[in-house]
Amino acid sequence: MPTTCTPSRSRAPRPAPLTEPGVGDVRAVIQRVIGASCTTGGRQLAGFDGEGLVVLLGVTHGDGADAADRMARKIAELKLLRGDRSVLEAAAPVLVVSQFTLYADTKKGRKPSWSKAAPGPVAEPLIERVAASLEDRGLVVGRGAFGADMLVTLANDGPVTLIVDT
Repeated sequence: MPTTCTPSRSRAPRPAPLTEPGVGDVRAVIQRVIGASCTTGGRQLAGFDGEGLVVLLGVTHGDGADAADRMARKIAELKLLRGDRSVLEAAAPVLVVSQFTLYADTKKGRKPSWSKAAPGPVAEPLIERVAASLEDRGLVVGRGAFGADMLVTLANDGPVTLIVDT
């Protein structure tokens, strides 16, 4: 005998519509690592051995200081390290690398569009704000070179990789 479903008389409220991902959000790919480095032109800009985080950070139009501050707090306080610890609790280093490609739009064609990424004059100060805010919390922070062609080397631990939007 077929099963029938009788609609209930009261309906659950509809969830609020989601905003388009990444609109007004600083976006990060956060990886738990056991070592990382960032070089450009054969020169090492930053690096560390041991546990820590690598943060690839993207900024879009409409992002501001509040979004950068929220992202810094998340990076510092997320319990991603072994033993259920945050980088703040472990005093572990963080490597922050600007990554405009996190806002690639691949919906049409084969060539990504970068139009959702904030331009350099908007993005660079916000990425620096995230890094400085992490330092203000007492963390050791390495930085990539904004807008440079970089080689980021890391040993992902776990692997643990999160995509985080503010």
